[in-house]
Amino acid sequence: MAAVSASMVKELRQRTGLGMMECKKALKATEGDIEVAIENLRKASGLKAEKKAGRTAAEGVVAVKVADDASFGVVVEVNTETDFAVRNEDYLSFVDAAVEAAFSGKTTDIAAGLENQRQALVQKIGENISFRRASIVEGEVIGAYVHSNSKIAVLIELEGGTSELARDVAMHVAAVNPRVINPSDMAEEEVAKEKEIIKAQPDMEGKPENIVEKMMVGRINKFLKENSLTEQPFVKNPDITVGQLVKDAGATIKSIARLEVGEGIEVAEEDFAAEVAAQLAASKS
Repeated sequence: MAAVSASMVKELRQRTGLGMMECKKALKATEGDIEVAIENLRKASGLKAEKKAGRTAAEGVVAVKVADDASFGVVVEVNTETDFAVRNEDYLSFVDAAVEAAFSGKTTDIAAGLENQRQALVQKIGENISFRRASIVEGEVIGAYVHSNSKIAVLIELEGGTSELARDVAMHVAAVNPRVINPSDMAEEEVAKEKEIIKAQPDMEGKPENIVEKMMVGRINKFLKENSLTEQPFVKNPDITVGQLVKDAGATIKSIARLEVGEGIEVAEEDFAAEVAAQLAASKS
């Protein structure tokens, strides 16, 4: 069997990013043939990636890119299992690649084209990585805002106005997260659900129907104002609403794309002590 030198292990580590012992083992299995070792490791990484795919990836970052002429923008979410991996340079490079793929192709269908790179990253950092979703917004004026921790990103489409105005509106959306742009955009089922909640409140009990109806109208209007972007006090100047801010600039808000990391992902709570106890019991049987 050919000897495996330290320089060979070093080269394989540099080319794969794997640990020393894993590289040494791979080289021994191929009698020092680095190219075959890489091929075998790539095959194995597919299996590892498949096993890790079952683990919940609810951490990660969101990222955006907007065209120089502000005519369109993309926002993507790429998830990891832990927040620690978010600081990994290779992971961040993968996020950049995902944004660029969506931007250059003007498409959200980028997962297949990034799969080999994703599997290599899973093998390297030892966590499940998933390209979760992307949105594309096109229009007259597009503005973007990414919260400082890269957990929330927003694209805003304006008709009229400037990209700076669109960015200010996007910042507000990142902070407040309105449900709709205008009160009239609220889904009927959402309004009906809110009405049922209001009717069930203690201060409604025993009141005449006409009084209940008047109180309901007031509270529904309050609910719509609180959850509609144009009716909300602007975060940078609460003396005016977002709608007034945009109107004064001769603009109209046309659409919003807001992505927040992990939004809607259910993470199972794990009982670590129970898991350890189960493993100990299994080892004794």
